[in-house]
Amino acid sequence: MESFITWLLGALALPGIGLPAIFLVSFLSATLLPMGSEPALFGYVALNPHMFWPAIAVASVGNTAGGMLDWWMGFAARRGFVRLKARRRAHARAAALAGAVTPTTAVDDDGGKRASGKAPMNERYHRWMRRFGPPLLLLSWLPVVGDPFCTLAGWLRLPWRTCLVYIAIGKTLRYIAITYLMLRVPESFWQGIFAPFKHLLVG
Repeated sequence: MESFITWLLGALALPGIGLPAIFLVSFLSATLLPMGSEPALFGYVALNPHMFWPAIAVASVGNTAGGMLDWWMGFAARRGFVRLKARRRAHARAAALAGAVTPTTAVDDDGGKRASGKAPMNERYHRWMRRFGPPLLLLSWLPVVGDPFCTLAGWLRLPWRTCLVYIAIGKTLRYIAITYLMLRVPESFWQGIFAPFKHLLVG
């Protein structure tokens, strides 16, 4: 993953560290890619304290944009799923008229009845999202479940503007809280960790 990010930064003519890199890492970490942006953000802020709020803002915008990409992926997947179901119904009706099968016995390729029409996602996530709606996206920053929440919101066609607001609030508060708490750790502890990278991180 690190080599991919390095290549992408070079391809986009962006510096290996700094606000553009913070944005890119935050954006990618909000998709389904297994990576986190907090270490990069904290390392930058720890060595550039005067850039605390600009860095938080850039990371929040990047992470929120990634969350909305997840929303769009869910929305697009739902549209494709609905179109596939419509085509299968049309084929089933045509076959029924030809006397081949009856619509009531037609099944999907996976063996499940087409009439169920349920999304191919975890039912627990469905119940949570249907019960709480967009406010559940305040938890979109959580590891493992946060990205699927955004994707599921798109799948369920929840209003994108409302989802955008809750995603942005949750991710921004997460960055502020985590970065602030990490800055409370004695400076000597972090100096030992970031000393080898200081020439790269200082803007």
